[in-house]
Amino acid sequence: MAVPRHQSSVDLAARLKVLARSCVVAARTSLSPSLVEVVLQGDAVVLAGVAGNDVMVLVETGERTLTRRRFSVRAVDADNDTFSLWISTTHDGPAARWARSAVVGDSVDIVGPRGKIPLDDSADWHLFVGDVASLGSFYRMAQSIEVPGRAIFIVELDSPGDALTATFDDELGVTAIFVDRDGRSPDDSAGLMSGLAAFTLPPDEGHAYLFGEYHVMHAIKTAMLDRGLRSEQISLKAFYRVGQSNGPNGEPSKDL
Repeated sequence: MAVPRHQSSVDLAARLKVLARSCVVAARTSLSPSLVEVVLQGDAVVLAGVAGNDVMVLVETGERTLTRRRFSVRAVDADNDTFSLWISTTHDGPAARWARSAVVGDSVDIVGPRGKIPLDDSADWHLFVGDVASLGSFYRMAQSIEVPGRAIFIVELDSPGDALTATFDDELGVTAIFVDRDGRSPDDSAGLMSGLAAFTLPPDEGHAYLFGEYHVMHAIKTAMLDRGLRSEQISLKAFYRVGQSNGPNGEPSKDL
């Protein structure tokens, strides 16, 4: 077990009743114009938790101070004791700077697993709606769906090159709608609304997972309720909020 470099990580993990570890950057790869993959090694299985979970990473800010940012886990490789993160670099925050500059061999404090939105195993179909920052989490969750089942992706991309794909079980029904942001602000819901309008929700019981910008996700939630989903069929996670920096806990303000 690698001990975290900062006592604050140990204290935070104790309060949250999760784990604190020091992981090593095993690889960093630019996947697309907007996404970088960072692979971390160390206690991977326990830190990554279940599909839908995330980890808190201690990163530097521009003022020589430290803050934490939360990243959904994309995948786990138990044999190599690694887990991967797909990180959006479409802005110039501390998370994006860390993803762009992480060096193989670097040590980083990780607190996890975090998150309260696992896959709804009782659902017949799963609808994933969000922006490019959500792709890693969406793909991990969809790859854990028991077959037969159905996964539907409606994802807004900043660049056509961000349309990354994944491999799924042949018996899983998969539908993907990629929407071009086309210069719209990240807090403009028009793109995802158009993608949602182009799709007829399947029958039976489903669950919607809405991951992305705060204002957009709340607008999409209202639209889903209007289309007949119950509140318990909708899980919302705001990764960020336009006009505000995420707090020290890596989350945006939830004040309306």
